[in-house]
Amino acid sequence: MQNQAGKGIAMVLMAASLWGVSGTFSQFLFQQQHISVEWLMSVRMLISGIVLVAISRARKNADTFAPWKDKRDAIRLLSFGILGMLTVQYTYFAAIKHSNAATATILQFTSPIIIAVYLAVKFKKPLRPLNLVAIAVAMLGTFLLVTHGKPGELAISGTALAWGLASAVSLAMYTIQPESLLKRYHETTIIGWGLLIGGIGISLVRAPWHTDGIWDMHTYAYTTFVVLFGTLIPFYAYLTGVKLIGGQKASLLTSAEPLSAALLSVSWLGVPFLLMDYIGAGLIISTVFLLAMERGVALEPPAV
Repeated sequence: MQNQAGKGIAMVLMAASLWGVSGTFSQFLFQQQHISVEWLMSVRMLISGIVLVAISRARKNADTFAPWKDKRDAIRLLSFGILGMLTVQYTYFAAIKHSNAATATILQFTSPIIIAVYLAVKFKKPLRPLNLVAIAVAMLGTFLLVTHGKPGELAISGTALAWGLASAVSLAMYTIQPESLLKRYHETTIIGWGLLIGGIGISLVRAPWHTDGIWDMHTYAYTTFVVLFGTLIPFYAYLTGVKLIGGQKASLLTSAEPLSAALLSVSWLGVPFLLMDYIGAGLIISTVFLLAMERGVALEPPAV
């Protein structure tokens, strides 16, 4: 049992760290190689979606095509692919493009607060004291991260802030939206179709065969990493880890994602991260642990 738990923890930590590294590599592709957000999304989502659907199909008692046989579930799946998967991917990558991977990932980590407020409103229950503390801590952390403690001055562009907060809202929607589908079908099936649907949707904007930007050995290497080690491998590892240690513990361990993104952004890309940035990031990440202390509060699945 302990070996299984240790394996689950290692799998989730590996997945979260790879997502953080992938975000930083994406920042390099957007800002230095001038690869478009839409193109990278289309390639990443299409390839990942196809492979995950294939993995779903290869499972014993596969339910790969079952959602399409129910009209309501088919509509829910299409909605998840476009309004959930596509939206959360686009807003997150846009936030990276206009700021950096560390800031974008940390701002996205405010989504559990949005989920907690949504659940309180939905079930008409007042927020508990610990929820209110978490909200206050998240707001203070966001304030320090985007202003460095100076009211009226933004440390990042307004565009970056808007995309970062939109990413948090999108991740909250992405978390809540497929709840009924995940109760009926295997998660690999739902996420695989969601990625494939989203990939087809963004391909209408930028087809994967319409490349742009600067193509050299770095572009090929980092694009390959984003697709394989930033999507397929970590997502599969995360799902395996969730089965071994449970969703709540797994969600807590995903705090390794903004940490790895911040460390790599600072050490490799030279992104300036000041004391106020670290304090703000720490406060935002701590809200995940505060909310986890409240039973029944949903925490987000991976943004993939």
